[in-house]
Amino acid sequence: MATLLEFAEVCEKIKLTTSKNQKVSILANYLLKLSRNELPIACRLLTSKVFPPWDTRAVNISYSTISDAIKEITEVSEDKLKATYIKYGDLGEAAEELMKGKKITTLIQNTLTLQDVYSALDTAASKKGEGATEVRLRVLKGLLALCSPIEAKYLVKVLCGEMRIGLDEGLLEEALAAAYGRSLKQVREAGLIVADIGESALVALDGNFDAVKLSVFHPTNFMLAEEMPSPQEVADYFRCDLYAEYKYDGVRAQIHSSGKEVRIFSRRLEDVTNSFPEFSKPFSDKAVILDGEIVPYKDAPLPFQMLQRRLHRKEITKELLEETPVVYFAFDILYYNGETYISRPLRERRMILEGLNLQPPLYYANQIKVKLKEDIEEAFEASLKLGYEGLVIKHPDSVYTPGKRGKKWVKLKKELATLDVVIVAAEYGHGKRAGVLSDYTFAVKSEDGLKVIGKAYSGLTDKEIDEMTKILSAITVKDLGHLKIVEPKIVLEVAFNNIQKSSRHSSGYALRFPRIKRVRWDKNVDEIDTIDRVKEIYEIQAYKKML
Repeated sequence: MATLLEFAEVCEKIKLTTSKNQKVSILANYLLKLSRNELPIACRLLTSKVFPPWDTRAVNISYSTISDAIKEITEVSEDKLKATYIKYGDLGEAAEELMKGKKITTLIQNTLTLQDVYSALDTAASKKGEGATEVRLRVLKGLLALCSPIEAKYLVKVLCGEMRIGLDEGLLEEALAAAYGRSLKQVREAGLIVADIGESALVALDGNFDAVKLSVFHPTNFMLAEEMPSPQEVADYFRCDLYAEYKYDGVRAQIHSSGKEVRIFSRRLEDVTNSFPEFSKPFSDKAVILDGEIVPYKDAPLPFQMLQRRLHRKEITKELLEETPVVYFAFDILYYNGETYISRPLRERRMILEGLNLQPPLYYANQIKVKLKEDIEEAFEASLKLGYEGLVIKHPDSVYTPGKRGKKWVKLKKELATLDVVIVAAEYGHGKRAGVLSDYTFAVKSEDGLKVIGKAYSGLTDKEIDEMTKILSAITVKDLGHLKIVEPKIVLEVAFNNIQKSSRHSSGYALRFPRIKRVRWDKNVDEIDTIDRVKEIYEIQAYKKML
């Protein structure tokens, strides 16, 4: 039987080698020892997963629950745990060190198998509602009591979703191909379709790649578009007739209908069916998989942040349905009546899609034929006037490539203005950024002081982060261990996708996907943007349909 200790030792060997070939060899040899039942469990755990992405179960063992379990098992103080975490910037590494002084064990020290771990986490995931947190804590303490330090390290890493051993899914696919003597191309293409490394492993084991097909209620990866900066570049690149579709500001989703039941899956392949009861009625008596966008809509598109009120809600009330009505714009069909269509050209898929006779709240995505720069500009401006984000432009002969980004589909977007903000707090990073201040909370001005509007951790080089750590440490006014409150002196220029209302920040707003464009060493805190500027941008984006 495959044990957790063997799994942890393999992970450690992979972490300690920089040779890609050696990593693949270590993994391949390990995979060959696993039974058919153990193989998908191990492969998911190696990529910090327990269940397939569309599985409605989730372990939901939080950082705080993990920390509480470690403190109880090792009997260390909160301060000791924090200091150890800051030392490594990784809770798994901290757990390994602290578990060397483990105080609590079980009377009988059984060997933990991968199946034991899976069964325990399945128990944690199955508990819902009141008492769920206590059950998860009890399950985790039971596992940690049986763990050696290295086992605890990798169990915690899996639960945190942060393996950080120099292993990604692509490398694991190489190991699967090597272990079972399969073509890497076949393994990867199958993986893009089945969209779960556990199932990919079984396909590689069996070698039956021709049997890999789409099926309802088993989502596949989404085809992605590359960004291009201008209509001229698009026209020059393709030099042929194209399809231009409006770029909707919503949630990308696959709708799967069996003819009797409908389920909806997000771009992360999560089941979000309960959030959108409007689409619960089957729209065909045949099995169908559609690709499209769920958009908050009432006579015209509504702000994206209204859609967020729907997501991850346990209950969708009548009031919420009335407040945030949604529609689905279908732009592709992947499967219909037992046939997979992803290898057929887009022009053919569109014809099949339009033959479904969709009815509200399901609509066909608007499609405009374009070729010249002027055609693209006209369609782009029409999109913006209607309240959309821009265009997605597609080659009519493009096949649907799950999980791949390429220039068969490209997107044109209108950027929002950037904001000048000031850093008010900083946190230590993780992994290679452990020990440096790399996560920055920032604020804008208001009449009654600075108001926080977001946090960013991307955009600066390692050298800039090292420099920033020294500067921020020197202007720290309150040290909370993992978090430092700093004097508001460092000005950043941040870009973002849009602005949404938020109760999380003192400004009442949050930037969506903020990233640092540059440090404005030439500016001081008096020159940063105001909350009025934030409101202005918000109003423009939220109500541009009324302009």
